[in-house]
Amino acid sequence: MLQTKGYAVQDAASGFASFDFERRDLGANDVLIEIQFCGVCHSDIHQARDEWGGSIYPMVPGHEIVGRVARTGADVSKFKEGDFAGVGCFVDSCGDCENCRQDVEQFCLVHCSQTYNSTEMDKKTPTFGGYSSQIVVDENYALKISDTENLAAVAPLLCAGITTYSPLRRFNVREGQKVGIVGLGGLGHMGVKLAASMGAEVTVFSTSPSKEQDAKNLGAHNFVVSKEPENMKPLKGKFDFILDCVSANHDLAVYLNLLKFNGAMVLVGAPEKPAEVNAFSLISNNRTLAGSGIGGIAETQEMLDYCAEKGITSDIEIIQIQDIEKAYERTIKSDVRYRFVINMQSLGQV
Repeated sequence: MLQTKGYAVQDAASGFASFDFERRDLGANDVLIEIQFCGVCHSDIHQARDEWGGSIYPMVPGHEIVGRVARTGADVSKFKEGDFAGVGCFVDSCGDCENCRQDVEQFCLVHCSQTYNSTEMDKKTPTFGGYSSQIVVDENYALKISDTENLAAVAPLLCAGITTYSPLRRFNVREGQKVGIVGLGGLGHMGVKLAASMGAEVTVFSTSPSKEQDAKNLGAHNFVVSKEPENMKPLKGKFDFILDCVSANHDLAVYLNLLKFNGAMVLVGAPEKPAEVNAFSLISNNRTLAGSGIGGIAETQEMLDYCAEKGITSDIEIIQIQDIEKAYERTIKSDVRYRFVINMQSLGQV
């Protein structure tokens, strides 16, 4: 077993503290990645504090992992020692069910082993995430990282990037379309960059007027303060696609009514309370309301390659692991532009 240093919470109310644990020895198909950076996702907060229920403790969060391959198993062909690699939201699946065979392993019908707060495929052994010094993963669930100039800014692509890229691709967002991005946070700012890179005319909807210049700098063409109803009226029926990135409770009908004929709105935020949807908001103009999660390994690799080609990374603030509690509180207050990333070398200073 491989002795590993991590940072963990022991229960929903505890703070973070140093936590030593064991990773499995390398199997023939495994790679050992020395973690250099790990992004901080809002879902880390929800799960560390058991806000979604069912949290497994002790918990080492983190599923936006980038680092360098330190060792490889005997049969590994995808990576060699010294390569840069990433790990996203899951680390294993059955590989043989209908969904796995369609490259959507995140929806494995047997068991998708999440990177943390989950179990290995035996459904017993807990998984520990990227707030740690190293991780062992089957090469088929690791991602190749080609953009190494700003490795820290690549880390959030492993969740925020694929979460926004996947629905944009699914609904074929393209040049000439009008696309709305609701909420300019960790997810929303990636949605703006990606939609703009695909040639769409991008409008950001935000309750914060102070974010207008940020939105324009990220590639948005228009900015609307959504809490002012008079700003929304002229936009009714104007949009081909809307990506809703808000995790707070809000009225979906306000945005559904902005869709034109056959327009679609996709939810990637996860509010705590269920939303009410007026059927006529969908019936009118033949609109679609959909949800989207992350992508499978193939699509995630496609996204990383696309972002490397287009020069797209996340806007980040680098922190030390000792500052994670402050980062959580600032994330809740939307006081980050736009994603925290932990320098995991700081773990050696704990």
